[in-house]
Amino acid sequence: MTFNFILLDSNVSSNIAIRFIDDKKNEYLLKTPLRITSSRWNQEKQRPDNIYLKRDKKLHSLLNRIRIGIATYLTEIKTKHRTFSINTLGRIIKKNASIMNTASPEGGFLKHVEAYINNRHHMISSATYKRYMVFFRLLERFEGHRMQHLYINEVNENFVKEFLFFCELEEYSKSTTYRTIHFVRTILNFLEKRGIRTHVYELELPKEKKFHQVITLTEDELIKIKRMEVPSNLQAAKDWLIISCYTGQRVSDFMKFNIAMMEVLDGRPCMSFVQQKTQKDILLPLHPAALVVMSKNSDSFPSRLPIQKYNDQIKEVARIAGIKSLVKVHKRRGFRAYEMMVQKWEAITSHIGRRSFASNFYGKIPTPLLMEATGHSTEQMFHRYINSVDTERTRSLGIYFEKSYKEKFLTTES
Repeated sequence: MTFNFILLDSNVSSNIAIRFIDDKKNEYLLKTPLRITSSRWNQEKQRPDNIYLKRDKKLHSLLNRIRIGIATYLTEIKTKHRTFSINTLGRIIKKNASIMNTASPEGGFLKHVEAYINNRHHMISSATYKRYMVFFRLLERFEGHRMQHLYINEVNENFVKEFLFFCELEEYSKSTTYRTIHFVRTILNFLEKRGIRTHVYELELPKEKKFHQVITLTEDELIKIKRMEVPSNLQAAKDWLIISCYTGQRVSDFMKFNIAMMEVLDGRPCMSFVQQKTQKDILLPLHPAALVVMSKNSDSFPSRLPIQKYNDQIKEVARIAGIKSLVKVHKRRGFRAYEMMVQKWEAITSHIGRRSFASNFYGKIPTPLLMEATGHSTEQMFHRYINSVDTERTRSLGIYFEKSYKEKFLTTES
């Protein structure tokens, strides 16, 4: 027996129905209480077109539960030689279409995932909780794809292959896919410690090919930006960009800088503040480049800008400055992110100042002192901000290539 979802009316908001065709080619049509407009429905994928819209996310989850409920019932009929009942099928659809009935089944793997997340909710940050829920929702969609609940004994090497295939089919990024598998292994290790036997040691996790190009402004590019004239409406953004590249702080911190935060240590002006994200006390000596900017603003800081406006305007500042070298970025198209090459000015965000500070001073100033300025707790985290590409060496290599080619060319010609 096969089944699929169809809309009863293709022009307006319509009930989603389920069409069954049994082995004798008999056709049955059962209406669900779920509704959607035809413009939001993807008939090929049998689901809402954009499963990340808030209004359609829950609908997609309910459709997956209906799939699983129907598939489980049809399997039971086949394996236990029971008689097919359209009334039983209707009750299964009604039960799984209820928003009040969305709990994972007892003994199911996702039930253990839910317990793990809930037990740690008070111990983890909101960002970590959101990340865990991304993994949970992805595993829910995987269950809908396979039309079966996932149980602990099924989370093995075959699960990894099946999950990788599903994520590739749905065009999830490698990063999201691999991090979800690592999260699954974390859950299995957690269960093992509580005496529940799992196949965690069978899980061969693929090595993630990490995408890690740190976008920074080089010292030469910063000199370009400092020397160029910009329209008056971009002056504050330019000034803040320079300050950020010489203080290494997040926009949530440097955009709040004011004269009241200043202290003098051994004759050197410093900023004294508490980082918003880490709650760390920072005493930061101001770089001469930042002091030059302040001197041009009547010995004060530029006027504050809303973060989104600042992000938009520093792109324009960098474009005017001719910061156009090509860089690889992840850019969102619809609800997926893809790798692509863009001109650097397009990739600039408020965080570039923090990364540029770490990269430009790395190797010139002892790393512990740089970490004291940025507020990083570990060197491993600090190194994520470093652009490891030595552009000066690359330029030198290019000069040698050109020189050797010309010498050979001239020798051959003569």
